[in-house]
Amino acid sequence: MELSAKPPKRAIWSGSITVGLVNVPVKLYPMIREKVFSFRMLHRRDNAPIKFKRVCSKCGEEVPLEEIVKGYEVRKGEYVVFEEEELEAIKPASSKKIALEKFVDLASVDPIYFHTSYILTPDKSEEAYALLLYTLQRTGKAGAGRLTLRSKEYPVLVHPYRGALIATTLHYPHEVVSPQDMEELQGIKEPPEEELELAATIVDALSGEFDLASYRDTYVERLQELINKKLAGEVVVVEEAEKEEVKSLMEALRKTVEELKAKQE
Repeated sequence: MELSAKPPKRAIWSGSITVGLVNVPVKLYPMIREKVFSFRMLHRRDNAPIKFKRVCSKCGEEVPLEEIVKGYEVRKGEYVVFEEEELEAIKPASSKKIALEKFVDLASVDPIYFHTSYILTPDKSEEAYALLLYTLQRTGKAGAGRLTLRSKEYPVLVHPYRGALIATTLHYPHEVVSPQDMEELQGIKEPPEEELELAATIVDALSGEFDLASYRDTYVERLQELINKKLAGEVVVVEEAEKEEVKSLMEALRKTVEELKAKQE
């Protein structure tokens, strides 16, 4: 059974996809909806929520929203102050539209740069939306452009997926750390042949088709179970996890191979 999150009800961005003079008005919805538990900070004595006030670090007084401005620290304790209209005036064109400047093979983009995917829906533009969708499906291409969300401009790929246009934002190259620059990875040597053969045996025994539906968020499940127990007034006993026996690498490899063979018999 294929599981998916519930469709979002509210768009987080609206604008247009443009290709030359072709204009496709669209709305953008979150595609990724992570399930997380939000904890509140409480006073242990009476379980009352803790409040946080906007207090000036200089005068110690609480500051109303209308007296708060945005500032960028250029030196320790020295700020450049901005008014909202100043920041609004410098927003790039990609805050209102996604101008597709080039069409590329989606598979040619290193997935390590993928940031977040969003669903694009037609905004009273079904005919133009369908034309772009079916053209990208037929050609196997993705449109590359820029998209501004929450005051940040991202490189973006617009591509078809399951009968819809998807906008996938990308990280900039300078935002991704190259593993080759990690000191701890310098000079790693190839393991002995015997270890490699045992490791390959383990990989071969555990090989199969990837099924994402077989993975469950066990932390969320355990947390929900813990919440239910507390609501029911049960006494929760915290059990310490058993310490795993420390084995040498070769011993661990051989033991793993033995256990896998025993399961297959």
